[in-house]
Amino acid sequence: MRFLRRIAVSLVAALIAARPAAALARPGDLTWSGAIAAPAGAHAWRIRYESTGLDGKPIPVTGLLYAPASAAPPGGRPVIAWAHPTTGVAEKCAVSLDPAGSSGRTPDLADLLKRGYAVVATDYPGLGTPGPHPYLVGVSEARAVLDSVRAAQHVPAAAASRRFVAWGHSQGGHAVLFVGQIAASYAPDLSLLGVAAVSPPTDLETLLQENLPDGTGRILASYAVWSWSHVYDYELAGAVRKRAIPIVNGVARDCLETKSQAYAIAFASATLTPRFVLPQIYTTLPWSATFSNNSPTQMPKDVPLFVAQGESDTIVKPAVTAAYVARACARGQRVAFDRFDGGHMGAGATTYGAFVLWAAHRFAGDPVPSTCPSTRPTSPP
Repeated sequence: MRFLRRIAVSLVAALIAARPAAALARPGDLTWSGAIAAPAGAHAWRIRYESTGLDGKPIPVTGLLYAPASAAPPGGRPVIAWAHPTTGVAEKCAVSLDPAGSSGRTPDLADLLKRGYAVVATDYPGLGTPGPHPYLVGVSEARAVLDSVRAAQHVPAAAASRRFVAWGHSQGGHAVLFVGQIAASYAPDLSLLGVAAVSPPTDLETLLQENLPDGTGRILASYAVWSWSHVYDYELAGAVRKRAIPIVNGVARDCLETKSQAYAIAFASATLTPRFVLPQIYTTLPWSATFSNNSPTQMPKDVPLFVAQGESDTIVKPAVTAAYVARACARGQRVAFDRFDGGHMGAGATTYGAFVLWAAHRFAGDPVPSTCPSTRPTSPP
């Protein structure tokens, strides 16, 4: 009997070994979707999908997807991939965790849907899923944006195509500039038609240093150093003064989505001084390299670029953005640079009209405009 049992066990083991292995998760695979309240004439879903962590391993990311309820055109709907501004670095700060109010955080969402676009909005890693959130870590943000476009294609009712424009404000502007840098290598299956960055942080070292005298700047600096210390396994004591460590940890627990949250975080950070960040982080490894590695640089010259910047912005300084645009122009990038009379908050909504017209021309395949010196509109490749 023991002999027969051994044979039976061996047969079962052989059958299990012969079964096809479960398909490995791929970036952009949809793992869950659930319908949520939608604007009139549209559908909406909260989604969870696969992306790629900084260590190259699969990670879950959440987000939101919207699409018109009307019939889709042949080939599917063009996609707007929205990347939101800073909400915080804690898991609870995900935009999609508040379905009732989330639609209002994408500028003019109702108008985008009326124009026939599918709109997908990532939460970024570590927001809505276990953290830490890689705040202003460009490659991480960009992968999450690109994989949200892939995930949208797995929701049949959305009828999302592979053709998309990446659009973001503030942290989201930083994210989409990195989308332009890595899309060709990370997501060659997608068709990126343009990148639109509103008030994007570009030179992170300069912006952090110049913003420390401002209360909002100290909150954003706290988010950055706290996130980088956890994401890269750095010692926080190597970035901030010892007495500031518990304050920074407290700031990292709060979000910036509502007025009450903003008051709470302002109170928590009130005892931080402009000198709470140690000056050696700008010159000493590994911190110094983190600034340069996460400051966007060059994207392929054939990616059309729209940049909007408020002339009275006190968070993302106009001169820093202008310098980034000048470098892009110098290397042959075609840049539509929209300088407007306004500040940082609400800049996505302020520049929506210019953006949506520019995006429509990208989907139509029209000549690519540029405000760079000595350039003329050219037809896309």
